[in-house]
This record gives sequence, structure tokens and C-alpha cells, in this order.
Amino acid sequence: MRVLIVGAGNMGQSHALAHAALGSEIAGIVNRSGRPAPPELESVPVFRTFEAGLETKPELVAIATHTDSHAAYAIAAMEAGAHVFVEKPVAATVAEAERVVATAKRLGRKLVVGYILRHHPSWMRLVAEARALGGPYVFRLNLNQQSTGPAWETHKALMRTTSPIVDCGVHYVDVMCQITDARPVRVQGMGLRLSAEIAPEMYNYGQFQVFFADGSIGWYEAGWGPMMSETAFFVKDVISPGGAVSITGSDGAGSAEVAGHTRVGALRIHPAGGADRIVAFPGEPDHDALCRAEQAFVLRAIAEDIDLSRHMEDAVRSLAVCLAADESIRLGRPVSL
Repeated sequence: MRVLIVGAGNMGQSHALAHAALGSEIAGIVNRSGRPAPPELESVPVFRTFEAGLETKPELVAIATHTDSHAAYAIAAMEAGAHVFVEKPVAATVAEAERVVATAKRLGRKLVVGYILRHHPSWMRLVAEARALGGPYVFRLNLNQQSTGPAWETHKALMRTTSPIVDCGVHYVDVMCQITDARPVRVQGMGLRLSAEIAPEMYNYGQFQVFFADGSIGWYEAGWGPMMSETAFFVKDVISPGGAVSITGSDGAGSAEVAGHTRVGALRIHPAGGADRIVAFPGEPDHDALCRAEQAFVLRAIAEDIDLSRHMEDAVRSLAVCLAADESIRLGRPVSL
């Protein structure tokens, strides 16, 4: 598979390394920042513009840029004849996301959105165990990061286009939707700007509650910055009349570390009225291994013509919930879906 990587930040480089390990032909990397490549990618051609990269006629374009460029790049790549992998969220608005999905369907292209937890063995087990308990559900999920130095600079750059509850919230709303299968109907959010280093209209801490048609309810919280607490930054609970499933932690990793949120120490499965079970995950994949699994799925979806209709619908649905939460924060009232 001839692949063009768009974006040379952390995720772009991880996806490029994944394709190198999988034996793909990397046609080039679109790198506008000038960030140096790791040794494994030093021989890969570098393009300063997306248009120049498309001239290599890739079969697959992997997009890992800021959110506001996702839709335009994805549509242009598909119209140029390529399949597309695009980092989450698929677009900056629901309307743009729907246009991306409509383009994939119209042109018969594969479109995979970067929901990396769908390829994480322990999160897949969490979904299966929670579904086995039966609903309705209470979801308690968060992702807070005490970011300083370069990590805080990265977060401030992200907040020029995307709020914290949208950026990673789509992952966790996607998990909620996989478990309940019910339609989200209403969202209530609140947020606060805790730093003068970000734009006055932006907030770096937010949380929301989402209500589902089957009676399930979900809470999600996200905060970025040097002021964030290292206490209770990792909460991953699913509760139902049948019991609860929880992720117990991540081997002592700090909140700012990617491993602090992607690695799973164990699952605690608590049947109502019964004894708890602990399911450990020794030797679970690190972030780069998860990216390889994700890109391997992309290649398999193309080779085996896997139907991605539900995957695309879920990507739009989870984005709609998080954008409604962002709207609720800005309006100061609940938003119906």
C-alpha cells in the first residue's frame, strides 16, 4: 500500500512508524513545521504542502493534523482516488463530518477514524464485560492532564481549534455508545478558563453529562494545564444494575503521560452481590503498538472490503455529543440532540 502521511507531530510520526513496520511504501510525509524525523523515517520524502504530497498518487492518506483541516484534507484525498485514515475528531463540525462520510460512500472509499481504543485489547474487553452486565448504564470517565513545558505548549496549540472535551471526549463517548447502543438525546456541560495563556473564549477545563434514550447517563471530564491535579485524573467506571466494570489504573504513570491513559493495569469486574474478579493485562501494547494495530486494521479494511458504515456513523455521533457539550458550555444551558 502506497501511503502519504499528513502531519509530522506525535500522532503523524507514530502512524508513519506503524506503516514502516507493516511494510507499507511511504510515499512521503507532509511536514509544514520542519520537525525533524526519527532515524527510521529520515529517508522518506518530505513535502511542505498537502497538494504536493497528493501528487505522489497515494492509495491511502493518513491525516494527523489539527482538527480544522481534517474535513478538507479527507475529502480532497478521497476525490484524488485515495482511501483515508483521519485522526479523531473526523471534522470540526457535524456538518463537515457528514460531508466526509457522504464523500466516502459516494466514491466507494474506505474511511477510518482514529478511535485507537477500539484496537486496545483491554478496552475491547471492558466494552464486552459491560455489555454482558446489561443496561441502563452509568458511565464515569475522565482524562485530565497536568501538562507543563512542551506538553502545555502542545495543548495550547490544540486549543486554538479544539476544546479539551472535544479532542479526547470523542474517544470516551464512542466507548459509551458501543456499550449502550442507545441514541444520545441531551447534553449538559460546564467549563472554566483556568489560564490567561489561552484565548478568552476558550476553556481548558470542562465536563459534561449525556443522557441516552435507554435511560443511561454518562459523565466525562477533561482538563489540561499546569494547574491540574494528579489526584483522581484516571476514572474509568461503567456501572449498571448488574454490577460494575472499572479500569484500576496504569502502573503509576503520571497524568501527562500518554501511557497514563492508554495503558490498563487491570479490569475490576464487580457483579452486583457477588465477589469481584480482577482481569490483568500483562505485557499490553504501548502507544506505538496500538498505532500499528490501528493501521493494520486500515489496511485490512481496504484489502478485505470491510463494511465501515457503523464505524463512520459512530464517528459522527460521538462528535455530535462532544460538540453539543461544547455548545452547552458556551450557552449555559442543556442542548438537545
